[in-house]
Amino acid sequence: MKFDIITIFPNAFDSYFNESIVKRAQNKKLIKINIHNLRNYTTDKHKTVDDKPYGGGPGMVLKIEPIYKAIQSISTKSRQKSGRSTKRSDRTMRIILFSAKGKKFTQRDAHRLAKYKHLVMICGHYEGVDERVAKHIADEEISIGDYVLTGGEIPAMVVTDAVARLIPGVLGKKESLEEIKGSYPVYTRPDDFLSRGKAGNKWKVPKVLLSGNHEKIKEWRKKYLRTLKK
Repeated sequence: MKFDIITIFPNAFDSYFNESIVKRAQNKKLIKINIHNLRNYTTDKHKTVDDKPYGGGPGMVLKIEPIYKAIQSISTKSRQKSGRSTKRSDRTMRIILFSAKGKKFTQRDAHRLAKYKHLVMICGHYEGVDERVAKHIADEEISIGDYVLTGGEIPAMVVTDAVARLIPGVLGKKESLEEIKGSYPVYTRPDDFLSRGKAGNKWKVPKVLLSGNHEKIKEWRKKYLRTLKK
């Protein structure tokens, strides 16, 4: 699966996408992540990506022209490589715009997006993005929560991570998916931990998990089980 991310801060992704599970998934060629600097799709010498909003108001707005050119470039290269039709109706690709007014991202959305072969994500910034991007370019607007961030870079990381882990082979074992095993409290060694801040205060692992009785362990986990909606 391919992820193309359009941003004005391409270096923001270097650390997270080059560590742990996401890095291994790229090395195994299960996913491919491309970061596109929006300024590379400008035509003026200052590489201008924003301008003042019509009607007045504070801040700057990301322009439609470089975003449109970036999407056209990504789409053309993707379809030429795969030999698919150049028509935008090709539903193997999904274009996402991150916006504070977008639909809240859920695990159900992660499963839905994981069915596509190619996700293109547009990271908003400043006072927002020209509304024509939402109306005529993006397939959907997404927000990752009821709060406002300075840009769409963190949401892009969140969506990439949430979708990538659903791709077979990324986590190693299908049983590792929270949606399958559910989410419940987990513990590991030592079974008795002495907190230095509170002399004599031991934090212990529940006895049932040390019992070796798998039926009782299963019942205990079921008691605390929280499942995620697909």
